[in-house]
Amino acid sequence: MTVITLTILLFALGIGTSLTFVSSHWLLAWMGLEISTLAILPLMAQHHHPRAVEAATKYFLIQATAAAVLLFASTTNAWISGHWDIQQTSHPLPLTLATLALALKIGIAPLHSWQPEVLQGLGLNTGIIMATWQKLAPFAILTQIQTPNSLLLITLGIASIFIGGWGGLNQTQLRKVLGYSSIAHLGWMVLVLQYSRPLALLALLLYIIVTYATFTLFNLQSVTSVKSLFALGAKNPILTTLLPFLLLSLASLPPLTGFLAKLLILKELTKQGLAPTAALAILGTLLSAFFYVRLSVATALTLAPNTMTSTAPWRLPSLRLTLPLSISTALAVALLPLTPTLLALLTY
Repeated sequence: MTVITLTILLFALGIGTSLTFVSSHWLLAWMGLEISTLAILPLMAQHHHPRAVEAATKYFLIQATAAAVLLFASTTNAWISGHWDIQQTSHPLPLTLATLALALKIGIAPLHSWQPEVLQGLGLNTGIIMATWQKLAPFAILTQIQTPNSLLLITLGIASIFIGGWGGLNQTQLRKVLGYSSIAHLGWMVLVLQYSRPLALLALLLYIIVTYATFTLFNLQSVTSVKSLFALGAKNPILTTLLPFLLLSLASLPPLTGFLAKLLILKELTKQGLAPTAALAILGTLLSAFFYVRLSVATALTLAPNTMTSTAPWRLPSLRLTLPLSISTALAVALLPLTPTLLALLTY
């Protein structure tokens, strides 16, 4: 893919997401979603590998289905209420249809099964966009149509936390693990969405930072499976030291950044009188924490089963840009001390 083509596609991706951000009209928001979907499809299939083509085809079919349901929901809302304003969607039928369509678009359980399979067929560079940027536009619409006391959102959130943790337990491919990790983290965001929009957006931002750092580290070392983590210590000891911190941050263990969002969400759920829901969410997170700890053990405490006979890779100069990895890793590990500041901002 040429530089001009790549620039045009990335520009279209940004335009589509930005159009959805600034739209209060259903048709404009829907148009922005479709522009971003059509822009990422060539990026997904750029390697002309059967798995990449299959992933792009699956993604297109899923997104087209979700777009059709979303358009039907917005049309039904206009027919019932006489307007196209997103924030004025209050009738139960279009509200439920739109919520489920957006859940299908971003991969919230039980409409999640496409996401790990699609991520597995993509390269790590495109996987970063799929796991982070493509969540922004549907989530922006979801923040506008949510209504108080929505049992649907609570059900989707708890189901995502448990299915995301359960699905990642027996995986050997890192992209599938990160796919199920995305499902579990989205469950936490959806769970608190109706009670605190700023807190849900903060959780999304922290998830994007930690996931971006993890994907970038895997991409820098071309690591795609759990088995390849065993030899990572021989290839690059410094990155091998950093990776467990990123994985444990995804597991939301203190004192790392990932713990910040979960702590604030649990505080908000308890304040809303949903202590049993918060307890269920914690139990579901234990499943996710298990496979993150398993990956950390495979990275830091396990040696490769054979001796490498090639030239030591860490002695060769790296030609890849490592500044984004350095910044994102620092943010993914050390933001927890800012908790009082964020609490003050969320309160006022």
